[in-house]
Amino acid sequence: MPRVLLGLGSNLGTRAGHLAMAVEGLGRRGVEVSVVSPVYETEPVGGPDQGPFLNLVVDARTTLDPHAVLGVCRQLEAVARRVRLERWGPRTLDIDVLLYDDESIDTPELTVPHPRMWQRRFVVAPLADVASDLVPPGALDASEGDVRCVGLLDGVAAAERAGDDISGTGT
Repeated sequence: MPRVLLGLGSNLGTRAGHLAMAVEGLGRRGVEVSVVSPVYETEPVGGPDQGPFLNLVVDARTTLDPHAVLGVCRQLEAVARRVRLERWGPRTLDIDVLLYDDESIDTPELTVPHPRMWQRRFVVAPLADVASDLVPPGALDASEGDVRCVGLLDGVAAAERAGDDISGTGT
């Protein structure tokens, strides 16, 4: 089955809850998640002034074609009630197709590899955790944005549900 790497982020509402729902939802929609990176709290890059994101990367296998994977991502964003008002604006859930096997795709709907992934530390850091073989030497240093690991998704989501401050739970 083809390998797909997805970047997930949230900075509105129950951030870790949105990420957990998405990871679980991928498996119910034909994207078998094999590895979930730790969660990183990250500063927004580009766009308007907004709160910090929680980000992670999943390494998965699927029989779906790349555009069908994108469709699954959009379905899960809709479940999280994502509203697209402003480019790079705040969002409940954002899921990007970073890589799909070794394919190069350039259509109006989908570009793979993701065109800005090596520029963004919030992608490169968790990607290095799940697929270090794919991260070029020096990519983390060359990317922009501050990131801080706050733990594994289950623990971060549990802390969020309990009302604990997850910004201080770094590992």
